[in-house]
Amino acid sequence: MVKLTKIYTRTGDEGLTGLSNFSRVRKTDPRIEAYADVDEANSAIGVAVALAKNEFDEETLALLLQIQNELFDLGADLSNPLNEHYEYEPLRVDEVWIDALEAAIDKYNADLEKLDSFIIPGGSGLAAGLHLARTVVRRAERATWHAIEQHGTEPAKKGQTEGGISLAAVKYLNRLSDLLFVLARYANIKHGGDVKWVPAANRKEAPAKRRPEQD
Repeated sequence: MVKLTKIYTRTGDEGLTGLSNFSRVRKTDPRIEAYADVDEANSAIGVAVALAKNEFDEETLALLLQIQNELFDLGADLSNPLNEHYEYEPLRVDEVWIDALEAAIDKYNADLEKLDSFIIPGGSGLAAGLHLARTVVRRAERATWHAIEQHGTEPAKKGQTEGGISLAAVKYLNRLSDLLFVLARYANIKHGGDVKWVPAANRKEAPAKRRPEQD
């Protein structure tokens, strides 16, 4: 178990931080930005969970809580570069987790009407919260791809520290954003359904141009 005995360490005051393999990198390293965005996504889902307690059934709440725990696991994966050899087996996102997300997407999507328009991220407070979490997860996915572009997906060979990044982690984020979209729609079923985008619906007719002599 992780034991946090001191909250501040001062070890990052020079703009460096540690990865899980004990290597030191800049805090602007794409790996750090990726799992920082994952942390933000987890916090947004936490807000949605708080809003969901009087809206979702126990099974759906349990799903969101499981996802929050898995996002911590995913952050641990991103912070530990791939390596051919490990002293201790690292925590990695498994393809089975992705399969489970896809199964959940299919399950909840089966209760929804077919889409005939883009969806505005609103409706109930819970739906809005889930949409917000969805967009942060999308950002985390983009950040992870940025990290992959810099560090690749190949494991480090013996003596190297700059290993790549697991593709399973970025695939998980992609499916999670889809699930959050579906759950946001699901949350709005009892609140009148989707808030649909109507192109230019609120645009007022442009006022007639005034002639100089009218000024």
